[in-house]
Amino acid sequence: MAKETKKPFRQSMAEWRQFIYNPNSGEFLGRTAKSWGLILLFYLVFYGFLAALFTFTMWVMLQTLSSDIPKYRDRISSPGLMISPKPDTALEFYFNRSDSQSYSEYVTTLQNFLESYNDSKQSQNIDCTRGKIFDQSEAAVKKACRFNLSDLGQCSGKEDANFGYSKGTPCVLVKMNRIIGLKPEGEPHIQCTPKEEGMVNINYFPPNGAMDLMYFPYYGKSLHAHYLQPLVAVQLAITANGTKEEIAIECKIHGSPNLKNQDDRDKFLGRIAFKVMMSE
Repeated sequence: MAKETKKPFRQSMAEWRQFIYNPNSGEFLGRTAKSWGLILLFYLVFYGFLAALFTFTMWVMLQTLSSDIPKYRDRISSPGLMISPKPDTALEFYFNRSDSQSYSEYVTTLQNFLESYNDSKQSQNIDCTRGKIFDQSEAAVKKACRFNLSDLGQCSGKEDANFGYSKGTPCVLVKMNRIIGLKPEGEPHIQCTPKEEGMVNINYFPPNGAMDLMYFPYYGKSLHAHYLQPLVAVQLAITANGTKEEIAIECKIHGSPNLKNQDDRDKFLGRIAFKVMMSE
């Protein structure tokens, strides 16, 4: 077999120049201007069609959605519980009743949390009928029910600016997470139980830990802009036996058959557990 003759460098460069642009045929990169134009036109039409199809599909999907209420709300049918103040590390309260610095952060958190419940911030809220669902499904503008801080009694911050922490009767506020359209049945209320008896006495504000039905349902942030969740204040009167002991407490929502308080997959569904330890 004859050995292939290597082309001179000048010949190779001339062939590359001719491939890039051939002055005789007017071809650029092996194609004429007409050929390039047809190819560009094809891809312009092709990708334009894909863009139009995608835009139309997104438009059709957006027509099925509401800017006020999520379309699918079946994953969370029952609300969870949360507390305030919420310690930075886990749900554990440690403080010394004689040392204001040890509980100052808890007091500040409660003051900031209750600021939105002040009368000055509820000027657009109205007084509602107690014990009755406030259905506003037909109303274009949704009204929010007024929550009176006085309902929180000794945990309102008005009678005691330290919320009981300096007296050994710390307050913890319990609230139920918002779920659009939720209408609790029966008489929902919060009930807290210590793991061990004789270490703490529990008082509730409002009485019996009631969550009034007039605060339901919730219609979403857009429609229900001034809505405030009802609160239950849990006051823990720690006994002498409970001082310097870690007290485990679990709070649950009771009294409503359509509100769950037990789910192995979600420890906050209708319940919440925390620990308190007070020293003197």
